Amino acid sequence: MTLTLRQSKRLYPALSKCLQFSVLKRPYAIRSSALKQVVFAFRSVVGDEGVSLGQAVREQHGRDESVHKCQPPDVVVFPRSVEEVSALAKICHHHRLPIIPYGTGTGLEGGVGAMKGGVCFSLRMMDQVLDLHEEDFDVAVEPGVTRKALNSYLRQTGLWFPVDPGADASLCGMAATSASGTNAVRYGTMRENVLNLEVVLADGTIIHTAGKGRRARKTSAGYNLTNLFVGSEGTLGVLTKATLRLYGMPEGVVSAVCSFPSVQAAVDTTVQVLQAGVPIARIEFLDDVMIDACNRFSSLAYPVASTLFLEFHGSSKSLNEQVSITEELAKGSGGSDFSWADDEAKRAHLWKARHDAWYAALALRPGCKAYATDVCVPLSRLPDVVVETKEDLIRNGLTGPIAGHVGDGNFHCLMVLDPNDPDEVLRVHQFTERLARRALAVDGTCTGEHGIGLGKRALLREEVGTLALEVMQGLKATLDPKNLMNPGKVL
Repeated sequence: MTLTLRQSKRLYPALSKCLQFSVLKRPYAIRSSALKQVVFAFRSVVGDEGVSLGQAVREQHGRDESVHKCQPPDVVVFPRSVEEVSALAKICHHHRLPIIPYGTGTGLEGGVGAMKGGVCFSLRMMDQVLDLHEEDFDVAVEPGVTRKALNSYLRQTGLWFPVDPGADASLCGMAATSASGTNAVRYGTMRENVLNLEVVLADGTIIHTAGKGRRARKTSAGYNLTNLFVGSEGTLGVLTKATLRLYGMPEGVVSAVCSFPSVQAAVDTTVQVLQAGVPIARIEFLDDVMIDACNRFSSLAYPVASTLFLEFHGSSKSLNEQVSITEELAKGSGGSDFSWADDEAKRAHLWKARHDAWYAALALRPGCKAYATDVCVPLSRLPDVVVETKEDLIRNGLTGPIAGHVGDGNFHCLMVLDPNDPDEVLRVHQFTERLARRALAVDGTCTGEHGIGLGKRALLREEVGTLALEVMQGLKATLDPKNLMNPGKVL
């Protein structure tokens, strides 16, 4: 069945919200008379250079790395301190203007689009590492600090921050989306690594979720407000400081690549390694389509088969033990073509396929766009879900190589599509909904780490149920009764 774009929008209204690439006129904008008054007030807080009405700047701040259409804000402001964020928020609250926090724009679910117009708070000017306590393994950062910048700052201390979503995202943005990534199997996600948050609420009130200056490694004091804001995607407040856990740099690192005869064999090895208590740092899975794409893009020669990329951290003695146990378990599941490396250059070469996966997928269809969607399921159900997903892709003629953090049961389909082909856009939209519901059917989640944003709001209701969603809506109404914080997202 071939549909026109207009027909597909009528049959599937979510398409007009989720899978478009053009800049469309939004239903709301600040009236010109009110805009002049508000801009004057903003400039009194952040100066002329701290306010932008330019079309290019607004469009830059109305899009992320997703396929969701660009929705530029009416104004972009660049605060330099929490006091300025608070003052700007008070102006927006008085004039009932939506507030959209913006970090680096690396999100994948349309979380920064100004669906109802309003004001983008670009936080890049707040880029200081504030309080490093080496002996306590924690640090506080402003929202403009990215993970790479933090690790560069920490280089001489012997410490690092291991949560790695791939992109060089801002750390407060990573907290806002509850980011995760390749190291989560050993070090956890942002939920486990944020100790405290400074937050500016919709009315300009400044709160500290664990108490001002608190940085205890654990607490039983009251409600867990920190984790309420982790994953809130800018809908409850603006994160202006995050206190984070740090870790000691491992004494040694060993990487490995191993091919398997099937998805089942690769995942069986993953489960066995975890059950054996091997403290593995990363276990990444690439399916045969993804490996083939990486071989072509990066001039590699890996067997075109289900493949695991592994990384181990520890002392020399513990690394030898980890590697020995893992290799034995992998061979027992039919693993072969092992490649091991311990020096940095060789490890980088081994991991090149995984690191270039996004670009390799795009290269399969030059001139097309990529859309990454993810789900997370219990490990025991991962093989079935991946196999069913691959069959779904083939049956519907879609290009969607698979890469995943299988140690967590999380995998991504890197959908490559022609945005100007409404039939293909429709088929991709239908596939992503089937994938999410396939995960929900086996007690998984519709998103392991990308967030809800615009595209998965209906799926969130299916996942948590009406009553839980009503509780979330009640929390939102309490903290943001005028619905000014990033409206149209999540709920």
